[in-house]
Amino acid sequence: MARPSKIKAMEEEIQESAPYALPETDTEIAIEATSVFYKNQESKKVIVVNRGGAGSSKSHSIAQLILYKFFNEKEKRILILRKTLPSLRISTLTLMNQLMNDYGLRDRIVEEKVHLNWYHNGSLIHFQGLDDPEKVKSAEFNYIWLEEATEFTWEDYQTIKLRLRAKSKDNIPNQIFLSFNPIDEMHWIKEKLVDDKTQDVEEIVSNYKDNPFLPAEYIKDLENLQLQDMSFYNVYTLGNWGKLENIIYKNWTTCDWMPDVSAVDKVFYGLDFGYNDPSALIECRVKGKDVWERELLYHTKLTNSDLIRKLQELIPEEKRAKHMIFADAAEPDRIKEIKDAGFRIKPAIKLVSNGIDIVKRFNVHIMSDSLNLIKEKRAYSWKKDRNGNVTDEPIGIWDHLMSAERYALHTGTKGGGTVRVRFI
Repeated sequence: MARPSKIKAMEEEIQESAPYALPETDTEIAIEATSVFYKNQESKKVIVVNRGGAGSSKSHSIAQLILYKFFNEKEKRILILRKTLPSLRISTLTLMNQLMNDYGLRDRIVEEKVHLNWYHNGSLIHFQGLDDPEKVKSAEFNYIWLEEATEFTWEDYQTIKLRLRAKSKDNIPNQIFLSFNPIDEMHWIKEKLVDDKTQDVEEIVSNYKDNPFLPAEYIKDLENLQLQDMSFYNVYTLGNWGKLENIIYKNWTTCDWMPDVSAVDKVFYGLDFGYNDPSALIECRVKGKDVWERELLYHTKLTNSDLIRKLQELIPEEKRAKHMIFADAAEPDRIKEIKDAGFRIKPAIKLVSNGIDIVKRFNVHIMSDSLNLIKEKRAYSWKKDRNGNVTDEPIGIWDHLMSAERYALHTGTKGGGTVRVRFI
């Protein structure tokens, strides 16, 4: 987070610095765009609300549209926001960088990495985390994008919306874009924007069927949600306004720091294996009933050799001999190979309900840049049976870091009690 003394300088830089200019060149680039891109491009409303299910392409499409406007419109000032700077760096900024590289546009811009500014022929894109709403009070923009808009408060939005007043030199109206999964039908986005007929707003609704580029396995996972929980299916598969029910964990908050390893009682890791599903690694630092957690890995298509290389990058050599990894006991061969590579690793206790009970006993503090961990925490829910009764089994999707966390805390703290063993 920027120190208060630096905020003013940042605002002045956004407001006053002269844009860089690069020579104009006409380049036609073929991109893979979904219908969501064109709906956003064609919208004439000031407020464009993108609610959608998982994999609907809403974020990708808005990122593409922002780049289109950046390179094709005249002297535009664009603000891209997430609630925190760490979450912005590893999500939206990463996506924009990826698209810039994919389209071969990197050499067309001047980048100021310290201030997170991109310049092109009089136009500016500024990336920022809204750790403090005061940070945007001195600047004006033509376009604003709030990614994961449900993270923002109504007060945040009102402050941000006031900055949508930069003069348009080509008479194209200014716009603010919001994108999110509709996990709360009582959210201010619905009540104060979508349902308020006085607002100049368009709601663009999308789901996985709007994205022809999704892999078949991912589509199958989304469609199978109707067999596990209709509320989950309604929100994440169909993209409908809803409310997630039967959330498992409420004992957690986000934070921006972790205590030093010398200041805690225990340090260990949890590892959930995957291939088509992500391999997931979490670090836990425990002191009493408090645990600080950081997502270290969330990656698909990793062979065990690939995974070992990732572990070597993520866990320093001095920690490998000192801190234990507790891994999915269903993969003994993979565990042995990782052990042979020089890591302290052992099979974890894999009793789901017992493990969840152990996790619930802690005050959990999650690093704010652990985006997949936070997403899984928010959505981790008990499954319902066909009669609508709540079971003691979690919904089996987007639970990879939840498994890694359970392996770590259940096994690393000795389970806090008796472990049940079945003899056959």
